[in-house]
Amino acid sequence: MKVTLSALDTSESSFTPLVVIELAQDVKEETKEWLKNRIIAKKKDGGAQLLFRPLLNKYEQETLENQNLYLVGASKIRMLLGAEAVGLVKECNDNTMRAFTYRTRQNFKGFDDNNDDFLTMAECQFIIKHELENLRAKDEKMIPGYPQAKLYPGKSLLRRLLTSGIVIQVFPLHDSEALKKLEDTWYTRFALKYQPIDSIRGYFGETIALYFGFLEYFTFALIPMAVIGLPYYLFVWEDYDKYVIFASFNLIWSTVILELWKRGCANMTYRWGTLLMKRKFEEPRPGFHGVLGINSITGKEEPLYPSYKRQLRIYLVSLPFVCLCLYFSLYVMMIYFDMEVWALGLHENSGSEWTSVLLYVPSIIYAIVIEIMNRLYRYAAEFLTSWENHRLESAYQNHLILKVLVFNFLNCFASLFYIAFVLKDMKLLRQSLATLLITSQILNQIMESFLPYWLQRKHGVRVKRKVQALKADIDATLYEQVILEKEMGTYLGTFDDYLELFLQFGYVSLFSCVYPLAAAFAVLNNFTEVNSDALKMCRVFKRPFSEPSANIGVWQLAFETMSVISVVTNCALIGMSPQVNAVFPESKADLILIVVAVEMTMACYRNSYRWNNIHALLALKFILAFAIPDKPRHIQMKLARLEFESLEALKQQQMKLVTENLKEEPMESGKEKAT
Repeated sequence: MKVTLSALDTSESSFTPLVVIELAQDVKEETKEWLKNRIIAKKKDGGAQLLFRPLLNKYEQETLENQNLYLVGASKIRMLLGAEAVGLVKECNDNTMRAFTYRTRQNFKGFDDNNDDFLTMAECQFIIKHELENLRAKDEKMIPGYPQAKLYPGKSLLRRLLTSGIVIQVFPLHDSEALKKLEDTWYTRFALKYQPIDSIRGYFGETIALYFGFLEYFTFALIPMAVIGLPYYLFVWEDYDKYVIFASFNLIWSTVILELWKRGCANMTYRWGTLLMKRKFEEPRPGFHGVLGINSITGKEEPLYPSYKRQLRIYLVSLPFVCLCLYFSLYVMMIYFDMEVWALGLHENSGSEWTSVLLYVPSIIYAIVIEIMNRLYRYAAEFLTSWENHRLESAYQNHLILKVLVFNFLNCFASLFYIAFVLKDMKLLRQSLATLLITSQILNQIMESFLPYWLQRKHGVRVKRKVQALKADIDATLYEQVILEKEMGTYLGTFDDYLELFLQFGYVSLFSCVYPLAAAFAVLNNFTEVNSDALKMCRVFKRPFSEPSANIGVWQLAFETMSVISVVTNCALIGMSPQVNAVFPESKADLILIVVAVEMTMACYRNSYRWNNIHALLALKFILAFAIPDKPRHIQMKLARLEFESLEALKQQQMKLVTENLKEEPMESGKEKAT
């Protein structure tokens, strides 16, 4: 009988494989036995109490190629206890959201002792990952068979095995049946419809579901800009004095959509339970290294690294390198402008049709160079951030995102700012914006989805041919799946996906009043982006581990920062309009600086009536941001109710302890008198 992931058998001899561990080919037998014993040992003995077996038995190893692959699963009771340990929040029968506990499991909606669907597969795989990562060294000083792989009490065994090269990778398996159902409702049938966000969350987890939810929301939020921009482009786009209205709408739009997203995000994450999950104390990231010492906060032994050394690396190496890269980006930008001058001169001298096409070539070449530079810089930024030796994964991610965002912003938008406010050439600005936007979208689609999918299809064909050539009496269904998935690329997270949307938001919000079709092209791209990203998640990359998330994290701040920059940019463009220029006919540069400075300092009340419209727009932006609550009223009430109940429970627990102490005091005093 074929072993599939949809089968649910939790006996130790045959269980549902959820996670795969791949060991190096030359791993010693004593190391394998030690790892197995630690994984299957009971929790009280320092083990993970999980189910563990090799992918192939001894008979199958003689027929199939042994890959040193092991399957990990867990019994139903172990999963439920793990759900309590990681703090999963579930809906109760009274429609409230509460942290799951095994003791009160019957109070939760959808729970049944005979029902295996209470926990989603993504949650089960997250629990297994949590248990594996929390396997800690006890008295071991080293990994058996590898004296150079040192251990200390409390060190995560899995992280040491990964950094030592003993464990190659740990990844969750796809469920073929569940994946097929998800694909049928998600992307296989091209249609304009909402995505099955809850189904995505159930299969991939909250972090990826939030990305696709934000992608869908942002795409629909672009439609008003596209609808207004299309007639604007067709009828008045050459009259640049008319872009004041479009810039004003752009300014309000960029504020409202981000505020409304916070509310929608709070609704989703409350329903999923992640809005209520308590934040766990962060462990040191796998790549962190230092001298063994005692952590002053936890009191545990772990590597320590002086913060001043990290600061020296940041300010003496990383910062100068980033500045050098920014200078190089500006240098490439000036080469691009030289190419524009050359193409324009050639067209003016000949006036032929092919030279008119040649006018777009410098922008296309520059857009390709920008993409290449962004990708090369990303590798350098990852190396530098890792070399800075940050203790926590959150600190590593924040420094990496800051480096990448600063460079990408300057690399992608510096030429547009230069054209708009130095050259003041609106025709060239429109041409450059259109070329950069469309070229970057095409390149991203090819590099992120279609090329990896094509390579993965070729590899899949090779694996199937190899399996079909095996003996007929061997059921290699699961073997084929594991071998196929282990060779897939690893999904590195939503960083690149959010970065692409961030740059797209910049193109639309900063200068789309000059090129109103920018929003329309962004909408078209995002409709295909949804399907290509879905294809990428389901068929190109390994299934990623689920990660609970309450929001989109630092990217919310990044988008809000871009929104503030767009206010300044649009106000400056308004200041360049003929209506405002009529008031300042002599000094246009001073006018732009005055407009920006006035908006930034809010010193508008000292100026004359001619600024009132611009100030009203900026005031309206901040009023909207303040007036629209981050969480809907009903979510606020539910959160307040839960906080009140938690405080009452804590108060009752304290009163119980006080009562018990008071009962013990008379007994102790009676003993003293008797003595």
